[in-house]
Amino acid sequence: MVMVTPFLLLAAAAGDAMPTRPHSHIHAGGEIDKAQGPLLLDITYTGEVMGNVAGGVKRRARYLDNLDIVAEVDLEALLGWRGAEAHVYGIYNNGASISNAVGDAHAVSNIETGTRAFKLYEAWIDQMVAPGLSLRAGLYDLNSEFDSLDAAGLFVGSAHGIGSDIALTGRNGPSLFPSTSLAARVEWRPAKGWAVRAAVLDGVPGDPDHPARTVIKLGQGDGALLIGELEAPLAGARLLLGHWRYTATFDGWDGGRGRGNGGVYLRGEMPLMTDGDTQIDGFFRLGTSNGRFNMFDRFASMGVKWTGALAGRPEDELGLAVITATTSTEYRRNSGAGRSESVAEVTYRTPLSPWLTVQPNMQYVRNPAADPSIRDAWVVGLRFAIGLRLID
Repeated sequence: MVMVTPFLLLAAAAGDAMPTRPHSHIHAGGEIDKAQGPLLLDITYTGEVMGNVAGGVKRRARYLDNLDIVAEVDLEALLGWRGAEAHVYGIYNNGASISNAVGDAHAVSNIETGTRAFKLYEAWIDQMVAPGLSLRAGLYDLNSEFDSLDAAGLFVGSAHGIGSDIALTGRNGPSLFPSTSLAARVEWRPAKGWAVRAAVLDGVPGDPDHPARTVIKLGQGDGALLIGELEAPLAGARLLLGHWRYTATFDGWDGGRGRGNGGVYLRGEMPLMTDGDTQIDGFFRLGTSNGRFNMFDRFASMGVKWTGALAGRPEDELGLAVITATTSTEYRRNSGAGRSESVAEVTYRTPLSPWLTVQPNMQYVRNPAADPSIRDAWVVGLRFAIGLRLID
């Protein structure tokens, strides 16, 4: 029997049964909710109108969209394959860009791709090998489990999904929205709130020359991206400590080549206040990367999310967050760039029905792309999301 149920597009969370926006921080879901049946199909359409109303490169408005189609299968219930599940995820984007009007490096919209495409985004199998220990392999979005916080998933700006200290590295970025690579991930959860996870990923996801395609190319000097993360509960907070490193050699800003393209990050979230249907959560992130190879070598962000900010609206979410990324000394020396780019965002998400949410937002971008010739920008937008769930 097939059941069709609407669902809300909620904040991203690793292990959530629902798919949410990938990259933003907003990601593909994790475990299947076995109470809902062995087959699950989620379809979400997200659209937004965003406009650069002052400063930046030029005043422009754009319509961006994203279609997520996610199928998850409990292979144990369906085929008797004990402890296994399969996940297949396709995406469509119209390819419109608002950042080319703003001139920013961080991408003020986490559904922007710059390329019109309908393609396979993820396809993996997860196998439980022991209590609390699982293996996952296939096409994989790194940010679906690593460097991901629930509270930060509310925001529209891309840097709240994953910091630019890692997101803007590599020859085609790491394995993130909208291009993913083959990966193998192991995760161990020894106790409640604790997790240790590590992954090996192809160092160049997709094909930089053909971004509209899903391409798997190994070798050719691509190397691998190695990442590990410790998740820990501390005094009511959830903390993540991660380290990542590429194995390939890279061109440096000084004209030479070398290894050592890597970095570390620390991020956390915790409830600051809870009163009935009202809750205020705070979050932060700090990150570094090797300035010899990357534009930004330091990153910091923080913010708050207020759930139930209005009386009688317990599911509404109000958020305020800021990020700043500092350019590396080597990059400034060779480009004449400024010291940083910073972004402040205020946003409000509200469900209008069980299947529709709307989310106005406003962002102020200071020193877009750390380019002294680009004026500070003001960006306003209105996002909506329509969701449908089919269960068998």
